[in-house]
Amino acid sequence: MRKNFGAKPMCYPMPVFIIGTYNEDGTPNAMNAAWGGISEEQEISICVSEDHKTTENILARKAFTVSMATAKYMDACDYVGIVSGNKEPDKFAKAGFHATRSQFVDAPLIDELPMAVECELLSYDPESCRLVGKIVNVSADESILGENGKVDVQKLQPITYDPMNHHYLALGEKVGQAFHDGLSLK
Repeated sequence: MRKNFGAKPMCYPMPVFIIGTYNEDGTPNAMNAAWGGISEEQEISICVSEDHKTTENILARKAFTVSMATAKYMDACDYVGIVSGNKEPDKFAKAGFHATRSQFVDAPLIDELPMAVECELLSYDPESCRLVGKIVNVSADESILGENGKVDVQKLQPITYDPMNHHYLALGEKVGQAFHDGLSLK
């Protein structure tokens, strides 16, 4: 028997994205956002309300980065989600983050978070809060690459948000091979 929870924003896994922007004075800013994902081959969509400092920054600079939150920096990633950039202008530094300017967009890469999607603003709808970015580049620190030169999720240790229990969970255990294991049922 199933239990019905009604219409709620619940999906598993729910990524924990850290959106990086620059404030009007050039200082880096970051916020935690869990409602988002890839929406086209070269697009990412995230729900971000217009009252966030991050939204103001994106609309002004037309660019942002989306880093994958990691288990190692979970506390800092949570902090930038519970503290408003409108009230704490230096929350990026208080989180212990350091920035490197992206080579591709006018937004910061967060040095402590080893994987980022670098985006140009495509659209923002204040009514639905839907932010859409064009993926210009994906960058990853060499420390999280496997022998094949690709991102090793076990080294990255991204976290996911559990919206029902308000937990962060680490991802990383391989349980199968995509586009292969289902062939056994053909």
